[in-house]
Amino acid sequence: MRVGELEIVPIHDGWARVPASEMFRFTGERAEPWLPHGQFLTADGSLELALGGFLVRTGGRVVLVDAGVGRIDNDRYHGGQLIESLAGLGLTPDDVTDVVFTHLHFDHVGWATQKGAVVFPRATFRCHAADWDHFVAGPRPERGSVKKLSPLADRLDVFGDDDALAPGITVRHAPGHTPGSAVIVVADGTERALLLGDVVHCPVELLENDWEMLMDVDPDLAARTREALAKELEGRDVPVAAAHFPGLRFGRLLAGSGRRHWTFA
Repeated sequence: MRVGELEIVPIHDGWARVPASEMFRFTGERAEPWLPHGQFLTADGSLELALGGFLVRTGGRVVLVDAGVGRIDNDRYHGGQLIESLAGLGLTPDDVTDVVFTHLHFDHVGWATQKGAVVFPRATFRCHAADWDHFVAGPRPERGSVKKLSPLADRLDVFGDDDALAPGITVRHAPGHTPGSAVIVVADGTERALLLGDVVHCPVELLENDWEMLMDVDPDLAARTREALAKELEGRDVPVAAAHFPGLRFGRLLAGSGRRHWTFA
């Protein structure tokens, strides 16, 4: 995806398959809520989710947005390809100057460290301060996150609600899925594209405003964040992608008569 002179390149780490019933709760009264959205489901009613991130080169910097699930390979998550994907672009972990986390769930920080060693030795790591406090440094941290992410502490640069991270790259606080969940905005001149992290896992969440994502830390806030995002994007021709969209593909939210529509780029 090109945004002016900048290019956003998907970096694949693997895939996951999750029963759709384990992802969402429906507050509406429709008997078959997935019926209009079969394009997003596999034949057995599952969601196939991409795992990975996105790479942006800007101003002499190589910025990786999210770092996949790492070497996890089990009956649900199948990772392990991110370093190989970088190599396909002629890059090694030494070439990455910035790793930006949209949030700190395990399937976005997998290649931050491996067995306690930092994978990207020259990079500055960036996340929202609220997520670092929630997962690592606060009074009730998550044990797995502390083990995984503590080695980054001396090279961590936390950001606030609306900070510039690199030329053409800014962050927008979009809380609810996690306290510090963020959208990354890539812009050049009048052109822009959005990387949604887990504010949206599947495009269906931009089409329906009465679905609850079961892994949201604050479901009510997450719903308000998603609906505000959908209203902003509807009919505006702004390409968006997320780390779990099929194939890490970009798409656009189209305005329709009484119902929004989604199209992949």
